[in-house]
Amino acid sequence: MTHLFTLDQWPDLHGTVAQAEQFKNNPLVQQALGRGKTIGLLFFNPSLRTRMSTEKAAQNLGMNTLILNINQDGWLLEFEDGTVMNNSSSEHIREAAAVISQYCDMVAIRAFAELKDRAKDQAEQVLQSFMRYGSIPVVNLESATAHPLQALADALTLREHQPAHRPKVVLSWAPHPKALPQAVANSFVRMMRHQEADFVIAHPEGYALDPTITQGIPCVTEQEKAFVDADFIYTKNWSSFDSYGEVLRHDLDWIITSEKMALTRSAKFMHCLPVRRNVVVADAVLDSPNSLVIEQANNRTYTAQAVLHKILQNG
Repeated sequence: MTHLFTLDQWPDLHGTVAQAEQFKNNPLVQQALGRGKTIGLLFFNPSLRTRMSTEKAAQNLGMNTLILNINQDGWLLEFEDGTVMNNSSSEHIREAAAVISQYCDMVAIRAFAELKDRAKDQAEQVLQSFMRYGSIPVVNLESATAHPLQALADALTLREHQPAHRPKVVLSWAPHPKALPQAVANSFVRMMRHQEADFVIAHPEGYALDPTITQGIPCVTEQEKAFVDADFIYTKNWSSFDSYGEVLRHDLDWIITSEKMALTRSAKFMHCLPVRRNVVVADAVLDSPNSLVIEQANNRTYTAQAVLHKILQNG
């Protein structure tokens, strides 16, 4: 059974991106493959791009879609075994996953990190429980530690704007008033390991990502130095990994500005969205011709379609 949990476990990243490129040119060519099949989209957290692009991707393949906002429309689920369920939870994941497996041919799930207990978040209890107690493929729509569909869309976007030379790609931390997970950054790093590029991560002191993910990748704490001669600037906020879930600074020193972008080789600006204007990135950068954020969002459909296509092919 084929799951998409992290990119480390996904077969043939480059083949998936190439398939996505083909779907972008002809999105309805494989509608017969999914006809009569159903995907369940389960959201424990809010979504715009992920929900709409994955639903469209499934429909492009001829699939039916069932969408459930778990915390609003469903019973509160219990994930611990042996629990005496005499409090707020009404249904155990053992039954919920098994029942959903009767209605759907695959299930795609979004469940963010709580950013309170690092070990608990890294255990990925929600997705792991669905894989354990369900009997259908599971697709990660962003979990506590990974967002593989976003990274695949980023890979397609990089491919479409590949310069003639070996590119320099910078993943830069940027400020945000709230504590955000490391999921997007983690998956971007995993994806970049498969690219022919010079890759650098720039972040302030205290914001290093999980060292098991970034091992061997240059990480610097001087943002402007990292930007010099870059071809792509990928920007994302994340909370501290070492001081887990904490926001260590509230200044805007690391905001992406036109002055910083001027240090690059006319770099393309990338961000997964949503983005806080004039906190993460200045209007002038986000609205410039070099901003790829809308293209990235559009590519979400076709990379998700390539993933669902692969799962359908594998039965």
